[in-house]
Amino acid sequence: MESDPISSRKASQTVYPILFAISFSHMLNDTIQSLIPAIYPLVKDSFSLSFTQVGLITLVFQMSSSILQPLVGNLTDKRPFPYALPIGMGFSLIGLVILSVAGSFPIVLLSVGLIGVGSSVFHPEASRMAHAASGGKRGLAQSIFQVGGNAGSSFGPLLAALIVAPFGQFNVIYFSLAALIAIIVLYRIGGWYKPKALRAHVLKKHKVEVEKSSYPRKTVIWSVVILLLLIFSKYFYLSSITSYFTFYLIDKFNLSVQASQIHLFMFLFAVAAGTMVGGPIGDRIGRKYVIWASILGAAPFALALPYADLFWTTILSVIIGFILASAFSAILVYAQELLPGKIGMVSGLFFGFAFGMGGIGSALLGQLADLTSISYVYYVCSFLPLLGLIAGFLPNLDQHKEIG
Repeated sequence: MESDPISSRKASQTVYPILFAISFSHMLNDTIQSLIPAIYPLVKDSFSLSFTQVGLITLVFQMSSSILQPLVGNLTDKRPFPYALPIGMGFSLIGLVILSVAGSFPIVLLSVGLIGVGSSVFHPEASRMAHAASGGKRGLAQSIFQVGGNAGSSFGPLLAALIVAPFGQFNVIYFSLAALIAIIVLYRIGGWYKPKALRAHVLKKHKVEVEKSSYPRKTVIWSVVILLLLIFSKYFYLSSITSYFTFYLIDKFNLSVQASQIHLFMFLFAVAAGTMVGGPIGDRIGRKYVIWASILGAAPFALALPYADLFWTTILSVIIGFILASAFSAILVYAQELLPGKIGMVSGLFFGFAFGMGGIGSALLGQLADLTSISYVYYVCSFLPLLGLIAGFLPNLDQHKEIG
């Protein structure tokens, strides 16, 4: 039976306004998230924290934002919830307000936990919406989605240096404006997505056979394990930068808090720029090669970083951020193609695992820094990108499937 060609053409078009709106919301969400590590030096001094306690803040945030993600993704695979995103952002808003007035370490943990819950709702469902608006250009759609988040992650330290560090912890409350704007935008996106989600839910029974993976179960399991190991390598290393780079620069080069936050911004901005590369290139040449080049390609620069002076530390950190960032979009779309029909669950699993590895990495590296030194942390972490070698064992998937 032939389908209506006009309807099919409309269904296959990439909906750029929605993709850019989702990316903008992702920017606001991750600006809020990145504020947390950006104010670590301020919080560490205010509450006389050890590096282990600083790592615990990241652990609470990342675990609250990771454990729920696969559950949220699996739930919305079975039953669409178009307005979950503004509700999740409401948790982040509450967490920000509490963080601005937190007077003790436990209250700080509570506030970052609430921000993490908001993130756990946002990422799997927003990734699903990006997939729905992709028009078949899945890598490009995920890169547009991801670049917003990584841009937001880079803005956090810069805004913290300008707004929070000079004037104090209470100024965190000004970031609640970002949460309010995000709630409005996400509500509008939910209105666009609602009819599509309900239609997909009604037709789900008729699509079950089409959506089953065409790859053997053993291949799928083996590939997912490799992808998760690569996520471990990438995010364990990234947690050393996002959580402790400011401390490293202050300790090794005697930089001020504000100057160190600007260096962190430069690294994270490079991450945002690199994100736009991986998805579109993966659409063209194959995601396996992007994944392999991204993780392993950062290795020589990571190995050189602990021995560099301030100038080359800045250059190397920017290169590392740019190269590493290109991997995640390719990894996520690769996994979605391995397990079609489980977009929310796959997105939740990989975002959740990434955040979880970041949190665990931050906690363990904080303890290592207390036991040894902050410089030793970067020596140990410099070997992590070598794990990118295992990407060579991933199967080559057909990268030119169209959805129609």
